[in-house]
Amino acid sequence: MAKTTAFFIFLQLNEKNRAYLHPELIYSSMSIENKLFQEFPPVTTEQWEEVILKDLKGADYQKKLVWRTDEGFNVRPYYRAEDLDSLNYLETLPDRFPYTRGFKTNDNNWNIVQEITEKNPVKANEMAVNALTKGANTVSFCTKNVTSYQDLQSLLQNIDIEKNGVQFRCASSYIELMKWFVQYIDEQNLDKTKINGAIDFDAIIFALKKGKFYSNKKTDLQEIIELLALTSELPNFKIINVNGLAIHNAGATIVQELGYTLAVANEYLAFATEKGITSEKIASKMQFTLSVGSNYFMEIAKLRAARVLWTTLIEQYHPTCDCAYHLTLNSVASSWNKTLYDPYVNMLRSTTEAMSAALGGADSIALKPFDIAYKQEDEFSSRISRNTQIILKEESYFDKIVDPAAGSYYIENLTNSIIEHAWKLFQNTETEGGFIAAMEAGKVKAEIEQSAQKRDMDIATRKYILLGTNQYPNTNELMLDKIEDAKTCNSEGLKSYRGAAAFEALRLQTEEYAKHHHRPRLFLLKVGNLAMRQARAGFITNFFGCAGYEILDNAGFASAEEGVKSALEATPDIIVLCSSDEEYATLGVEIVQKIKKITEKIPVIIAGNPTEIIDTLNKAGVDDYIHIKNNVLEKLNLYNKLYFCSVID
Repeated sequence: MAKTTAFFIFLQLNEKNRAYLHPELIYSSMSIENKLFQEFPPVTTEQWEEVILKDLKGADYQKKLVWRTDEGFNVRPYYRAEDLDSLNYLETLPDRFPYTRGFKTNDNNWNIVQEITEKNPVKANEMAVNALTKGANTVSFCTKNVTSYQDLQSLLQNIDIEKNGVQFRCASSYIELMKWFVQYIDEQNLDKTKINGAIDFDAIIFALKKGKFYSNKKTDLQEIIELLALTSELPNFKIINVNGLAIHNAGATIVQELGYTLAVANEYLAFATEKGITSEKIASKMQFTLSVGSNYFMEIAKLRAARVLWTTLIEQYHPTCDCAYHLTLNSVASSWNKTLYDPYVNMLRSTTEAMSAALGGADSIALKPFDIAYKQEDEFSSRISRNTQIILKEESYFDKIVDPAAGSYYIENLTNSIIEHAWKLFQNTETEGGFIAAMEAGKVKAEIEQSAQKRDMDIATRKYILLGTNQYPNTNELMLDKIEDAKTCNSEGLKSYRGAAAFEALRLQTEEYAKHHHRPRLFLLKVGNLAMRQARAGFITNFFGCAGYEILDNAGFASAEEGVKSALEATPDIIVLCSSDEEYATLGVEIVQKIKKITEKIPVIIAGNPTEIIDTLNKAGVDDYIHIKNNVLEKLNLYNKLYFCSVID
């Protein structure tokens, strides 16, 4: 036991530290190491593949085991050390070119950002002061209602901006805001080198979202020069925020988010350098705000890839200072995947998002309140979004290790695939004249919307699961009367939306209908084979539960007569027969005929897709078939319109 323990201690030490071990311990450990590895001889990739093919029993390897991502590349079922041979940046350390591993060397600390959506400056200040006393160290304000210097004073009152970062969003004029901000710093006699933060100035993404520039392209881009002059004595305050989050929340893929974000950044670099600004000066005043979604490993790889892409881009401008390569990554949790129903699942989504951002090396992280889909954040939801990050630091030590994903066969290959595909998209965009030209031609919007349609279809067919929304819903949950903040977007440009919105609209229709009627009632008529009827009843419960229907369940019935009697006594709106395909041919036909003989008004559905006997079942009176190949959203919309038309009227 002692020798085994010594061996594992030995394995955790690097070659340098081994020199300080007692020779007897080294000999003993190496002896055990040799003996252990003799028991586990090397296994080649060919041997692994032979076993896999044998287990597949003739099934298609590509269809069964290879994942084709939305980003356009394949992910294999496993990776090995040999898959890293072509990656030439693996031997680099943190803060070394090409900066895949980031710029942190002592720890992996990040800023905990509290986003404040409250627009009233006085109320927003109260919320910010509270957040800073309870764990946040950066606050992000919506400055839509900051229309004077006095408003800014109210907003920043009692906030030590030498110790805490500040971010400003939604300003009608960032020029005016920065004038007031510099005035405030001067009047408070603050050390300008200690001021950290950013404004959300991104004229190009603004134009993409709104369908046009705020004033015009020339005027909007010219603001960069004035903002640089205004903040020349604030070296750590960013004045260009390249907003990849807006691209993500419109339904874009990771490759599109990175490729287009890089193309936008290049527009700013090209504009500034043409005006005589050095590349290192403009680069040091820029940051990327990128989304973090629920695809855990892909999101880690995305942030690592972003740094390599930035390095590759900046290298083309031949900066005279390495500071130009130091990209600030501001990570904000996705809004696209947040849901109205079962909102506490959003806490789980935010947790994995925070983990991805931290492991990917984000400089700051902002999580969305779990109830953001239907209301403004309150003290509880704000506290949860802060405490998630505090726990990752204080209890899970995510802030201690720099780039722990380095060397992972899987994540390194994901990182490289994202780099290659995002860079290709960037190059294609540049070939078309750059991002602004592609945007004005409508190509960027069209490409992102095409990706969004693909993702929407995946949600509709449940290839992509939104827990509690399109799978495993809480059928008794009501949200219609809890909605306080209905967000709408009427611009002609790229629209942000939530992937769950279509399912939620369907279920809200059901709730509206139930205000004046009973909820649509669906009776599960379970007969025959126990395993099959239970499995299909579960499937149907999840299927119609996504529309908020009331599911009338039971233990099952021993005969057709008993099942039909109980079903009709329950006065349902729909009856679903749950059994095996074999029993549908006999017992199923009998049950359907008995129901239709008594009433034609209640639709009778078969759970499953018994293709060989569908003609027989149709003749008996079956109205529909619900099975795994259905487009869930399309089918449920059809049922609302056919049987509960007052929902739509």
